[in-house]
Amino acid sequence: MNRRNLVTYAIAFLFILVLNFLLPRMMPGDPLMAIYGDEALVAMTPELEAHLVERFALDKPLWQQFGTYFLTLFQGELGYSYYYNATVLSVILGRLPWTLLLVGTSLLLSTILGIVLGIESGWRRGSRTDRAMLAGLMSLNGFPDFFLGMLLLITFSVTWGIFPLAGALTPYSGLSGLGLLLDVLKHLFLPVAALTLAHLASGYLLTRNTMITVLKEPYMLTAKAKGLSQRVLKYRHAGRNSMLPVVTQAGIWMGRVVTGALFVEMVFAYPGVGYLTYEALLARDYPVIQGVFLIVAVSVLVINFLIDLSYPKLDPRVSHAH
Repeated sequence: MNRRNLVTYAIAFLFILVLNFLLPRMMPGDPLMAIYGDEALVAMTPELEAHLVERFALDKPLWQQFGTYFLTLFQGELGYSYYYNATVLSVILGRLPWTLLLVGTSLLLSTILGIVLGIESGWRRGSRTDRAMLAGLMSLNGFPDFFLGMLLLITFSVTWGIFPLAGALTPYSGLSGLGLLLDVLKHLFLPVAALTLAHLASGYLLTRNTMITVLKEPYMLTAKAKGLSQRVLKYRHAGRNSMLPVVTQAGIWMGRVVTGALFVEMVFAYPGVGYLTYEALLARDYPVIQGVFLIVAVSVLVINFLIDLSYPKLDPRVSHAH
């Protein structure tokens, strides 16, 4: 990665911080109420209000407020939630592992399946297999993730009773070890299936279209002339060079941790960051909403940075591109 890209990411990071700083201060009314939410009106005493005004420099110019915000942010302080009666960081960290498990598993499955199906479909372009996969996944792509989640919930939980209706764990089960792991996986199956099916088609179509283009490249003709096996041609030569768009799409999709997973977590009452955002919106818990926005935005930025670093490993030609 060159210096220009590093500067771009640094500017994007600074923009995220500035936007997160300005949003509550641009809201009408008292900035302190915008930062801490309406629940603060109940618990806040005049002494506490004066302390918070001094702590966040709300009685000083905007640039001094930003300096104070910047310092407190890098001390790990994202504010306090009066609704949950805990620090915002602890509230988010309590829900984050569930969302990482859900979205990470779904992203991994949809990316791997999309790549494999796209390679096979592109290799067999025009065949019955290709047409069947293309029609099926294009039809599946027309359904939103929350709708697929509702269909899966009604079919496998309500009608057949195979999987749990809601949550991430069975309450008061007292499970541990392998039993606990199986219980987590059982609750995880339907939300992961909904997200994976909803986002499988995009990776498949990208891989298939790139695969078709790659198969026409001169180096593929050279590889065939060398007498390489079909498996080596398909995966090591054509497949590897078809992965860049899919990897990019996977990084961009991580930005849907709150938007895409939000609705799925609502359908299954899955206790992740998406469901936390929904609860915070209902309670008008602004500090939690602000903290979730910051963590998600920075996470997406970091993931795309790591993907940029991975490009030369996937395709060395990227290192020489201008």
